Amino acid sequence: MDELKVFTGNAHPALARAICDYLGIPLGKAEVFEFSNENIFVRILENVRERDVFVIQPLSSPVNKNLVELLIMLDAFKRASAGRITAVVPYYGYGRTDKKDQPRVPITARLIADLLTTAGANRLLTVDLHAAQIQGFFNIPVDELTALFILSDYWKEKALNNLAVVATDIGISKRARDMAARLNTPLAIIEKRHLGNVGATEALNVIGDVAGMRALTVDDEIDTAGSLVGAVNALLKHGATEVYACCTHPVFSGLAIQKIATCPVKEVVVTDTIPVTANKKHDKITVLPIASLIGEAIHRIHTGLSIGAMFE
Repeated sequence: MDELKVFTGNAHPALARAICDYLGIPLGKAEVFEFSNENIFVRILENVRERDVFVIQPLSSPVNKNLVELLIMLDAFKRASAGRITAVVPYYGYGRTDKKDQPRVPITARLIADLLTTAGANRLLTVDLHAAQIQGFFNIPVDELTALFILSDYWKEKALNNLAVVATDIGISKRARDMAARLNTPLAIIEKRHLGNVGATEALNVIGDVAGMRALTVDDEIDTAGSLVGAVNALLKHGATEVYACCTHPVFSGLAIQKIATCPVKEVVVTDTIPVTANKKHDKITVLPIASLIGEAIHRIHTGLSIGAMFE
């Protein structure tokens, strides 16, 4: 493990430290800061020549600053002759812009893939992409982990009876189906439509029977919590007795926390792929650690073991 080096930008240093604790190695030393003119400076403070380097940096808020930090760090490691550089991006920002669904719009998820590769990444390690086809945007190996097992184990221990798993939209139905299979529950799907480009959605219908049942919504991320509130209201309207929610990435932008606090959802369970800062904490929100999952994946990549075997 002497050849393994783990570094972090400023996006989520607590996660990087937890990963290093799991691996039993010190966090790599580097300076990453912003000058008064908003230019970002990076300096690696130890030898990384021919080392196996992993850079931890979710593309969370402030997204663009954290992205540029990551790109500059990758370039620094490339120029410092690192043997292999893996960009560890637990939350892949811009992942929702993965296709041309309107005239004259970009495919930003592909652009980010090109930027990471050009900057020097030899491999990407990420968690629960918004759409699996984003893996195909890269010409380098991509390992996509899933928080499904961490989340489902939590709900297994909670042992809620008379439970139905609900996909918050048709696009997340496969992940919700996998959750339902692990919990041995029926599956329902919420049909919704997006209203313009402002992130607003409208829940139109619930496909499946949730009357008289507890409902557990599944999504990859919660952003403004508008979809969550709509889903909760739709499920209660269709006869659900209680509604719980879970997702991998707690973006929680805008008024998300206030919406969660005031809506009738019982509990929202997330992981810490994104830092849940003090202003984003609430009694209804439970945060599960993701460091052991990422740490084990890093160990397996470094030693040439199978990532897929982790989920068998």
